[in-house]
Amino acid sequence: MDNNFSRPTRKPTRLQNYDYSQNGCYFVTVCVKDRRPILSTIVGGDALIAPQIRLTEIGKITEKHIQKINSVYTDVTVEKYIIMPDHIHLLLFIDGFGDGTMKASSPTNLSTVIRSLKTFVTRDVGKSIWQRSFYDEIIKNETHFQRAWEYTQYNALKEYAKENQE
Repeated sequence: MDNNFSRPTRKPTRLQNYDYSQNGCYFVTVCVKDRRPILSTIVGGDALIAPQIRLTEIGKITEKHIQKINSVYTDVTVEKYIIMPDHIHLLLFIDGFGDGTMKASSPTNLSTVIRSLKTFVTRDVGKSIWQRSFYDEIIKNETHFQRAWEYTQYNALKEYAKENQE
């Protein structure tokens, strides 16, 4: 066996030297491991009716824990979310005027919020379903916020259209 084997270096997903606990709005994408479509299905839809998202049992567990974020963290608000078949999008606001703590213990930052969401879903499902890490965008202004809001709002429609083109 070659002892000089090296793994590819993963690109960091967080900005270097950025404090993810400071006031701000974040657009987050969390993917299912191997992008398996286990959270929901997109059904229906025609020229007049938008497609609907039908959550699986795992999707319902995920939604339950997303909805708990506002009450578990004193300084985090989930502005909007969508549970797609193989990923979730969250638009989160961290308000530094809160006391900066989870009601249980540690200081709040974006990674802490997402890690706890993944942990609680994993516990209830009985196994880890999540891809390592997550993707984030730091919302810079009102226009950026509006774009993220609309992306979340219309993501199911775009996904449905893409699936039905093939």
